[in-house]
Amino acid sequence: MKTDRIMLIDPAGDDAGFLVKKQNMRPLKKMGTYRSGVIRCLLMITLACGSVLPSCGGGRTVEQAVPPPSVQYVIGPEDLIKIDVWKEPELSQSVPVRTDGKISLPLINDVYVVGLTPLALQQELTQKLSKFVENPTVSVIVEQINSLKIYVVGNVNNPGVFDVKREINVLQAISLAGGFTEWANKRKIKIFRKQGGAEQIIEINYNKITSGKHPELNIPLQPGDSIVVP
Repeated sequence: MKTDRIMLIDPAGDDAGFLVKKQNMRPLKKMGTYRSGVIRCLLMITLACGSVLPSCGGGRTVEQAVPPPSVQYVIGPEDLIKIDVWKEPELSQSVPVRTDGKISLPLINDVYVVGLTPLALQQELTQKLSKFVENPTVSVIVEQINSLKIYVVGNVNNPGVFDVKREINVLQAISLAGGFTEWANKRKIKIFRKQGGAEQIIEINYNKITSGKHPELNIPLQPGDSIVVP
């Protein structure tokens, strides 16, 4: 996981606002001494506020790096999808994804959902339902993941097919397969993934992930991914 970087800039310097010189003061009357003490306290609070508290209008700027977005889960066969249409209880229901990759809903009938993210399905259902419902507000949640089968083969101790119930990443998949054998080439791992009808090959260097220098390589796996360890 990548850590947010916070940089503080103080153009006035570290010691700004704290240089208060003591002066010899002649004895004053009781009321004059009280007023003088109040004024000095207010002066010190104002100077300290300008140097320490950003909310007081001082010269400090807080800059926070935004972490990159993670890869979203894609829907697969046998997943259970919860669809909620605001103020339309007849259209709100939980539906399983059939083996042909479709779900059935009132008014719009069959919709092909395999390979879509929940956000993409939400947008598609909103478009289809807008023909029957005025300004529909649709939400899509994956209630159960039943399609996340991961294949790990090659130089691992327990190669095979793993049927998991939640999204996992590369390190977790290697762990499920019992870790590497003595002869595994950890720098040349390949992930074979079907994307839009074509097969995509993703190369992974395991050592770069575990070193902490490239945590972004520890990508979430998708249904049907095959991990090959040479």
